[in-house]
Amino acid sequence: MKTKIKTNLLFSMIKKLYYYIFFTLTVSFLHAQNFDINTLKKINVNRNKSLDGTMKFLSATATPVSIALPGSMVIAGFITRNKNLRHNGYELALAAAGNFVVTRIVKLAVNRPRPFVTYPYIDPYKKSVIDYSFPSGHASTAFAVATTLSIQYKKWYVAVPVYLWAAGVSYSRMHLGVHYPTDVMAGAVFGAGSSLVAHQI
Repeated sequence: MKTKIKTNLLFSMIKKLYYYIFFTLTVSFLHAQNFDINTLKKINVNRNKSLDGTMKFLSATATPVSIALPGSMVIAGFITRNKNLRHNGYELALAAAGNFVVTRIVKLAVNRPRPFVTYPYIDPYKKSVIDYSFPSGHASTAFAVATTLSIQYKKWYVAVPVYLWAAGVSYSRMHLGVHYPTDVMAGAVFGAGSSLVAHQI
């Protein structure tokens, strides 16, 4: 009974966080263009370039983690005959897959060019990034993983590191000049939302 109450409380807190981020994102869009480019300019143009390697590495972790982690959980669940671990792996895989589909659909629908295409003074780490900017797929993937793990393992020592990692991945996309702040915020919303939907399913 106590576990159920704690679960409902955590789920309620995550939903409130999701709605807060969504509200913040909506308000930001009212002044989106100025907010976006001014913030990105401060982050990217004035960045510490010695951190570029770290940011590239951090950015590159999002997709492998979202594939390897649920796969490892499912395999470990079969090996140890741990149904709960296996279930968590399937849930994480569902959240990641659902997030990928939603993010791709929104990218194609919104059709927003990368910031360095519109603003030549933005210095991207890689100009060969050709798909669309909104929302950030890396941010959405990282937040899908972080939110799912936080729901499944209701411990601060799980939630804090995974959300710090997700925030780091998101920040790296702006540092590297390939996403606007609103791309990243939207990615966080879509990622968290995908996790909540997968958990409900």
